[in-house]
Amino acid sequence: MSSIYNCPHCGKKSFNPIKKAFAGQLNSKGKVCMECGRKCVNGKGATIFNAVYCVIAFICVVIVYLFAPKTEATEYEWILVNEVFINMGIILSTLIVPKIVNAFFFKLAPAIRIEPVQ
Repeated sequence: MSSIYNCPHCGKKSFNPIKKAFAGQLNSKGKVCMECGRKCVNGKGATIFNAVYCVIAFICVVIVYLFAPKTEATEYEWILVNEVFINMGIILSTLIVPKIVNAFFFKLAPAIRIEPVQ
């Protein structure tokens, strides 16, 4: 896969969508640029999107848990049968959707996390 995203440090195209998807948000370690060797992460927008998406997903899990029928005497009994799978899908989406969105929609930024010296 060709590199199509510019490094914020050196300005060279050194990130492909897969590498950019796993660069993480501002609080992560980031990924190293192949050209200059400095770390890059997805910017503020990616961090805000991830936080908002996780809060919405948590609210959805709680709503499904609270409002799922407890007996089979309702017209929504399919939720009763599939409640666990619906919640697992929502939780799994909190891992997948932000990575897909990060890969294509947000700019790269320099990593600001200070790593301890080893």
